[in-house]
Amino acid sequence: MTQQFTYRNLPQLFLQAREELLRHFRPILTHYGITEQQWRILRTISEHDQLEPREICELCQILSPSMSGVLARMEDLGLVTRTRMDEDQRRMLVRLTAQSEKLIAEIAPLIAQQYQWIEEAYGKDLIADMYVAMDRFFSRQRPAVAQVPLGGRKKSRAPAVRKKPKPM
Repeated sequence: MTQQFTYRNLPQLFLQAREELLRHFRPILTHYGITEQQWRILRTISEHDQLEPREICELCQILSPSMSGVLARMEDLGLVTRTRMDEDQRRMLVRLTAQSEKLIAEIAPLIAQQYQWIEEAYGKDLIADMYVAMDRFFSRQRPAVAQVPLGGRKKSRAPAVRKKPKPM
């Protein structure tokens, strides 16, 4: 018999909500030839003027190993500049270029219009409630949450997938 869960899968619901919202914005980003990750980075830097890559990782929810490649591609495309900090050459600052500022100026009104249409479709109250719930969730002091004890069981491995032999 399959285990019956008491709680709904909250992370899965967040992913479904994310996808439901992003499907309204993807056509805009695709039209301008940028990815969702690139847009998150551009928008975030535009709100902060300049950031270190680790700050961008945190604010944009992009893992550090991915960030290096994304920023390198964005630099190659002329969307950002990366400069070493004078006081610590190991640290870097990422800034927007004039090209990306122009791109943001073109995209921002379309994003704003899309938000208005989403509010009209779902209702301003529902969207406002979602903002309030998210703000409450993230603004709370993060209490220590106990971790379920896992005991002494060794990590299980998924069964190996067998490849079909190639015909001779």
